[in-house]
Amino acid sequence: MAADKDSTGARSTGGGAAMSDASSRTPVDHRPVGRASASALVPPAAIAPRRMSWARALVGFYRPAAAERRPPGAVTRFLYAARGLILVITAQAALLAGVLAARDREFHGWAFARLLIGLLSAHLLSNLSNDYFDLKRGRDTPDSPRVRYSVHPFASDILSRRALATGIVLVALTGIAAMLSFIVERGWLAAGFALGGIALLFLYDATPVSLKSVGLGELAVFVVWGPLMIGGGYAMITGRIDADAMYASIPYGLSAATILLGKHFDKIDFDRAHGIYTLPALIGSGASRVLVPLAITLVYGAMAALIATRHLTPFAAVSVFAIPQAVTAIGVLRRPRPDAPPPGYSGWPLWYCRACARHNRWFGWAYLAGLAAGAIWPEFGRA
Repeated sequence: MAADKDSTGARSTGGGAAMSDASSRTPVDHRPVGRASASALVPPAAIAPRRMSWARALVGFYRPAAAERRPPGAVTRFLYAARGLILVITAQAALLAGVLAARDREFHGWAFARLLIGLLSAHLLSNLSNDYFDLKRGRDTPDSPRVRYSVHPFASDILSRRALATGIVLVALTGIAAMLSFIVERGWLAAGFALGGIALLFLYDATPVSLKSVGLGELAVFVVWGPLMIGGGYAMITGRIDADAMYASIPYGLSAATILLGKHFDKIDFDRAHGIYTLPALIGSGASRVLVPLAITLVYGAMAALIATRHLTPFAAVSVFAIPQAVTAIGVLRRPRPDAPPPGYSGWPLWYCRACARHNRWFGWAYLAGLAAGAIWPEFGRA
């Protein structure tokens, strides 16, 4: 399952920002892409090594208008098609699980590596699954937000059917191998978390009545990127469930859920017209303009409560460095979306989603830094 399917990586005007931005500047060239701009987005193989193309696929969109000029290499095209730029959410969750294990002096490098690979594989498959079922059900039409903001793996020719199938099989086999290794090593503990993740993946958008269509998709994202990935990831690394690790997953799970709330806020009209009743579609624009900022605020409220109750060390308060991004995102959410994208804007019609995504990225790294400090001095401020 994706968070839902989009956290963009580009600059924006008026506070809307992208997950992949580390500052107000963007590493991606957002000039109009077409035959007249041969260097846009992806440099030719003769100019940049293929590994650089892979890196760009992890920080920027490959837009539908650019489909006539494919980036070099099947791996790069696959990463663009599967929206590899939003893998940072999962990478942060896995790193948080690893830092929490290190805090308790139970970190195991090989287990962490398998966890990271397994979670990233599951995320890619979830993205592709969402795209497949939305296209099959007639939701990803040419005028849909999904097809407009980035290239679609199944509705475009960025990849041949054979290349796409090969990529899916390889990613699936990688994820299955990581999962089975944990089941062999951890037994029913690993099997339980694996089954929970697989169930949420299918229930989110693959079933006739999906979680996304009945206002439960946002809750599913909180569970997956919070307790399941961070708390469950801790259990895979250490071999045991830890209450503090579960508690520590709450702020990040809430932050990840705001990305999906922002996206569904962007898509209210389209979703209602197609019978997709996400939480924003159910409560309306007015209530969503209150709910999404409230969810961002709760991220910091949850973190403060965990510090006060000594489930986290005071070092976690480093996360306040992301508050300026939270304020910016809330400001964007409280204003009407513009009728048209600003010049150079990539990822339209997403707007609120990008503000939430940028905040999540900043919060994730700041929260990780705070927990890493707590791992170095675990006795400081804890019961």
